[in-house]
Amino acid sequence: MDKDANITNYNHSINIVERKNILVTGVKKIESFDNEEFLMETVMGFLVLKGDDLELLKLDTLQGNVSIKGFLKSFAYVEDVSKKEKETSIISRLFK
Repeated sequence: MDKDANITNYNHSINIVERKNILVTGVKKIESFDNEEFLMETVMGFLVLKGDDLELLKLDTLQGNVSIKGFLKSFAYVEDVSKKEKETSIISRLFK
């Protein structure tokens, strides 16, 4: 059975407790992450989490759950990851 087919059946939710603990369900894969930003592909689109001292606590690839700790500043859905990367590169060129 196709792994992606299983995950698309999952619900997507974000649970944030005191801006310190974040649980995201319905995650297909984590595209990239560091201590300031997580980029994840979910069943509802690409999700970007930004904050300070972000750390991956748990990754359950079978159920599509991700647990993160750190101070959450913002989260947003992006329509197209390539657009986000292009916008970031243009902005970084302007402020070099």
